[in-house]
Amino acid sequence: MATSPGLHQALTKSPPRPLPHRAEELLRELDAPPRLAAHLRAVHDTALDLVSWLAEHHPEVAVDTEAVLFGAATHDIGKCLHPGELSGPGSRHEPDGHRLLLSMGVPERLARFARTHASWDDPGTTLEDHLVSLADKVWKAKRTPDLEQLIVDRLAGEAPPWQVFMELDDLLTAIADGADARLAFQNAYPVTTGTL
Repeated sequence: MATSPGLHQALTKSPPRPLPHRAEELLRELDAPPRLAAHLRAVHDTALDLVSWLAEHHPEVAVDTEAVLFGAATHDIGKCLHPGELSGPGSRHEPDGHRLLLSMGVPERLARFARTHASWDDPGTTLEDHLVSLADKVWKAKRTPDLEQLIVDRLAGEAPPWQVFMELDDLLTAIADGADARLAFQNAYPVTTGTL
């Protein structure tokens, strides 16, 4: 199936940075709505900033960077099945996106974010789950204190929690400063598949 011009542009226009190759392939295979592809690129770009910051400021913390970036790039893929949730409320895309990714051969370690990105406070969620959830919030300048505190708690080791909070807050403030450009990028694309 040929990729629609709108989807192609949403996947290739710079900035933001490109998605992982497999995530882009999946979106092309599904002929995803251009708005969804643009949203996933904005969240993925934010996740890149988060994992880069982690590597620099907390290199002692083990994190599955590949999983975080793939999760950010595909967390809402279930909206291909529920396009009404692109412009309105709904959570059917979460379990259905998880099942969709598994059916397309994506391993659970990478597919789970479609299911967990909105349930970051559930028992058993990991730092990787929290980072994808945080990227999905802060890309548009939405701050979520409880989620941020979970991340601070996971990162606070030898450094006092207040110091980790201040460092994370500085990063999230800087990311939030770019929200208008990311929102404009996302909103430049139609919710339905087709040409621009």
